[in-house]
Amino acid sequence: MFVDTSVLVHARIREAPRHDEARVALGRAMQGSDMPGSEPLRISRQVMREYLAVITWPQTWPVAVSRVEALHDMLRLAPIFQVLEDGPAVTDQLAALSRVVTFRGSQVHDANIVATMLAYGERRLLTFNREDFLRYGDRIELVEL
Repeated sequence: MFVDTSVLVHARIREAPRHDEARVALGRAMQGSDMPGSEPLRISRQVMREYLAVITWPQTWPVAVSRVEALHDMLRLAPIFQVLEDGPAVTDQLAALSRVVTFRGSQVHDANIVATMLAYGERRLLTFNREDFLRYGDRIELVEL
């Protein structure tokens, strides 16, 4: 299962509106990933960069996480998740998606997440941003939180 930036951010920021829900969802997913025959939890380098960008910028919570703390967090993600690399196969998937799905501007980031998932044969996405991914229809499955 691929984990979107939104879930990681809400799990990290205590003041985030869905903090408790994110912690429970991640905890459940991590427990399930330890079972024999279960699917690994996956993120991409893009998600790691997005995480760093979002938590170091004040949002609806009062204080941003310091750059040092954020970098420490980001480095701790790699051993917890299977990190999917961005490369030619992802670029090819992004190009293929662009022929059948309309996206532009900041929507390219979500399209690249889907392209990464498809390049690695991943179909399940854990996210708080369901609406951002609905356009990808039956290509991916949005996991309910």
